[in-house]
Amino acid sequence: MPKPLPTSVRTHFTALRMLLVLTVICGLAYPLLVTGISQVAFTEKANGSIVTSDGKEIGSSLLGQNYNLPKKTPSDSTTGNDPKEQAQPDPKWFQPRPSAANYDPHGSTASNLGPNSDDLLKAVNDRRAAAAAFDGVDPAAVPVDALTASGSGLDPHISVAYAKEQVARVAKARNISVDTLNGLVAKYTEGRSLGFLGEAGVNVVLLNKAVSETK
Repeated sequence: MPKPLPTSVRTHFTALRMLLVLTVICGLAYPLLVTGISQVAFTEKANGSIVTSDGKEIGSSLLGQNYNLPKKTPSDSTTGNDPKEQAQPDPKWFQPRPSAANYDPHGSTASNLGPNSDDLLKAVNDRRAAAAAFDGVDPAAVPVDALTASGSGLDPHISVAYAKEQVARVAKARNISVDTLNGLVAKYTEGRSLGFLGEAGVNVVLLNKAVSETK
C-alpha cells in the first residue's frame, strides 16, 4: 500500500486543482458567456457604441471629444506648434463641456480642484468670458456646464441650455437655419436617466454628426 503524501503536499495539490477549476470558470467560461450574450442582445453597446459617417468611424456616443480648429503650423503662427498655445474651438461645431483630461480616453480624470481653489475660480471665470465671447451672449447667461469639467473628463453630453446657446453661432458658421439646428438639438436631447435621475442632456457627438450631414 503506497504511503500517503504529506498533508502539506496534498493541500497544495488541492489548491492547485481549485486554481485551475476557477481559472476555467471565471477566466474563460464566464467571460465567453457574458461576451456572447452582449454580442447577441446589445451588439452596438458591446462594441463601443461607435459612431460612423460616410462609412468612417468618427467617435463613440459614450465618449466626448474635442472639436477644435487644426493646430497652427510655423508658417501661419509666430509660435508654431508651441504646446502652451491654446487650441481654439471650431465655430462650425457644437462644443462639449470643458475636460480636465482634454478628452483623452487614456487619462480619464477630474480636475480635483476644490470649491476654495483659486485655480478653479480663475478657470471658471476664464471659461465664462471665453464662452460668452465665442457664442456672443451675456456672460451671466453662460450655463454652468460650460464652466466646469465633468468628473470623468469624457462626458459626451451638455445641457440643453448650453446647446441652445450655441445654435446661433453654428448656424452662422455653416449657413444653416436656426430652426433646423433647434430641431436637431431637440432630436438629440436625452431625458433623465430612469426618468428621474439627473437632468436632460444633449449628446454632442451625435448632434455634431447630424449637423455635418445637414445640407
